[in-house]
Amino acid sequence: MTVFKSILNEKTACLLLYGEVSDEGGEGKIASRDIVNELMYLDAGYENLNIRINSIGGDVYPGIAIFNAIRQCRSNVTIYIDGIAASIAGVIALCGKRVEMSRYARMMLHNVSGGCYGNKKDLQDMISTIESLEDTIAEIIGGRCGKDKEEVKSAYFDGTDHWLKADEALQLGLIDAIYDVEAVPDESTTDDIYRIFTNRLEQEQQPQNPDKMKLEDFKTIPRFANCADEAAVMAMLGETAQKADKADDLEKENGELKEQIRQQEEERIETAVTDAVTDGRIGADQKDTYKNILKANFKDGLSALKALKPKKMLKDKLEAPAGGEGESPWQKKMREIEANRKK
Repeated sequence: MTVFKSILNEKTACLLLYGEVSDEGGEGKIASRDIVNELMYLDAGYENLNIRINSIGGDVYPGIAIFNAIRQCRSNVTIYIDGIAASIAGVIALCGKRVEMSRYARMMLHNVSGGCYGNKKDLQDMISTIESLEDTIAEIIGGRCGKDKEEVKSAYFDGTDHWLKADEALQLGLIDAIYDVEAVPDESTTDDIYRIFTNRLEQEQQPQNPDKMKLEDFKTIPRFANCADEAAVMAMLGETAQKADKADDLEKENGELKEQIRQQEEERIETAVTDAVTDGRIGADQKDTYKNILKANFKDGLSALKALKPKKMLKDKLEAPAGGEGESPWQKKMREIEANRKK
C-alpha cells in the first residue's frame, strides 16, 4: 500500500495507517519501513502530526517498529482511531501520545499469535517468544491504563478477542477523547466498519473532475480570488493559458540562445588554444589543460596565454628570405646539398 500523507497547513501534517501492518508491504498492507521513513520526514518539518488508524493489525515486530518511531517523534502527535484498531494496530495507538477514537470505531486486544514447524525444541522456543512478546505488549497496555502487567494479561490475553467500543476504551483509560464522524449503519460488524472507513478514504482521494469545479473552489486560488462570476473565471483561465504558452516559447528561445553562446564560447577557446600551439607558446599536449583554464575564466586564461613567449625554431629563422632575396638561407643550403648529391 502506498503511504498516504496530507499537508493540512504549514504547521500540521497527517499520516494514514490504513491497512494490514507488515514488513514488506503490498496490496492492502502497510510497510513499516515506509511509515517510519515518512514519520522521520514529517517530524522534521511540522509542528503537529495527526496519525489516523484503520487497521486490523498484522505482524508484531513491524508494529513495534512503528510504535517506537511514533513515540520518538518531537512533533505534537495526535492519534485518531477512525475505524478499527485491532491487535498490533491497537497497541500502536497506545504509544503514549494523545489518542481520540471515533464514536463508531472499535479497538481490539488479544493474545499474540504465531507458529512454527520443527522439533520439540523449536516449538518451545516459539512459545517462549510469544510469552516474551505478550509481556512487552502487556507493559505497553498497562502503562496506558494504569494496570500492572499481570492484570492486563489476565484481562485480555485469555485466548479471546476483546472488542472495545469508544466509550469502553475511554472508561478504561486507553484513549483520551471521543469524536464524532458520519454515522455507520446500526448492527455493523467490525469487518463492516473497517470496509466503510477504507472506502471513505478511497472516495475522498479520487481526483476531482475539473469540469465540475464550483466558483467557490476557484476562488480559493489567489489568482481567481476576485472573480465575480464564472465568466470572469473563464476569462482568467484564458489569460493564464496564454501566459503559459508565452512562457513555453520564452523557455525554448532561452534554450536556443544558451546553446549558441555555448558554441561560440567553445569556438573562441579552440581558436585561442590553437593559436598558442601554432606559435609555440604551449605544446600540443597542453591543449586540454588550457582549454579547461579558459572555460573556468576566459579573461584570466587568455591573459596567461598572451604572457607566454612564442618559441622560434632554427628552421623558421632559416626559412625567412634575407634582405628581400628570393631564396632563403635554408632553401639555398638545401639546394646545394641536393646538387652535391647528384655529382
